[in-house]
Amino acid sequence: MSASIYGNSGDTPLGLRLQQTFTNTTTTSQTYSVVIPAGIKRVYAIVIGGGGSGSVDTRSTGGGAGGYSAGWTYPANTVTVGAGGVGPTGSATAYGVVGGSSIYGMVFAGGGGAGQVSNSTGGVGGGATSPVTVTATSTISYTGAPTSTSGVNSNGSVGYAASGGGSPSPFSGGTSVGGAGGSGVSGGGGGAGATTASGSFATGGVGGSGLIGGGGGGAYNSAAGFTATLTGGAGGTGNGGNGGLGSASTAGFEAAGGGGAGFISAGSNGVGGTGGDGGLGGGGGGAGNPSAISPKGGNGGGGVVFLYY
Repeated sequence: MSASIYGNSGDTPLGLRLQQTFTNTTTTSQTYSVVIPAGIKRVYAIVIGGGGSGSVDTRSTGGGAGGYSAGWTYPANTVTVGAGGVGPTGSATAYGVVGGSSIYGMVFAGGGGAGQVSNSTGGVGGGATSPVTVTATSTISYTGAPTSTSGVNSNGSVGYAASGGGSPSPFSGGTSVGGAGGSGVSGGGGGAGATTASGSFATGGVGGSGLIGGGGGGAYNSAAGFTATLTGGAGGTGNGGNGGLGSASTAGFEAAGGGGAGFISAGSNGVGGTGGDGGLGGGGGGAGNPSAISPKGGNGGGGVVFLYY
C-alpha cells in the first residue's frame, strides 16, 4: 500500500506553492483582508514580526530582529503584519522601539527587541514586549531551543531568539569593542564600544546573524580632541542579504551602526549619526549617534507574511 502527501481529499493542498505575500512598509501595524479559495482546508504560513529600532545614546545599541514562526493553520480572512520600530530622533538619550507582532490564523511572531541605553545590551531577537524591560535574556524559547543569555561585557549567546551583545564599561586604553549580538533564527542587536582616551579606538558590536539579522551597535569616545577612529558595528546577515555597514568618525564623538538584513532585503548602512534601517522582513535597526548633526536610531524592518496552499 502506498500513500501520497498530495492526495488528502483537499486537506493538504495539491502542489503546495506560495500564493499570497503581505508586507508592511508603514510605521504602524497593518491588517489586510485575505481571500482563500473555497475548498482549501489548511494554509501553511510563514509569519515574521517587525524588527526593533536602534537607540540613541552615547552608549547606543542595535535593535533585535523580528520573530519568525511557521506552521499550518485554518484559513483566516484577515492577516496582521507588524511594523518595524521607528528609530528615535534627536540628541536626547532614547530607547529604541519594539517591533510590531504579526499573526495569521494560529501562527504568531513577536517583534524584535528595542535597542538599549546606558551600559546595557542590544535588543533581543523576536518576542520582546517593552523597550525598558528588555535586558540580557531572550523572552521566548521556541520548540525546545535553549533560551539565550548574555552578560554586560560579553557577546550575545545563540538562541532561537538570540540575546543582544553587551556594552563593556568605558576604559582609558587599547581598543573597546561592543559585544556581538547573538546569532540564531532571529539575531540580537550589537552592543556599544566606548573609550575615554583620545588615542583609543572604539568599535560597535556587530548584529547577530540568522534568518533575520540584528542591528549593529554604536561606538563612543568621550575625550576632547581625540584622534582615533570610531566605527559603528555592521548589521547581521540574514536571508535577504548582508547587514549594512556602520559609519566611521574621526571628528565626532560617536559612530552609528548598520541595519540588520531582513528575510526579504538587505540592511542599509549607517550614515553619520543615523543608524542604518533594518531590511524588509524584520531586520533590526542600527544604533544612532547623539553627537552628530542628524542623530537618529535606525528603523526596524517591517514584518511579512507568506501564505502557501
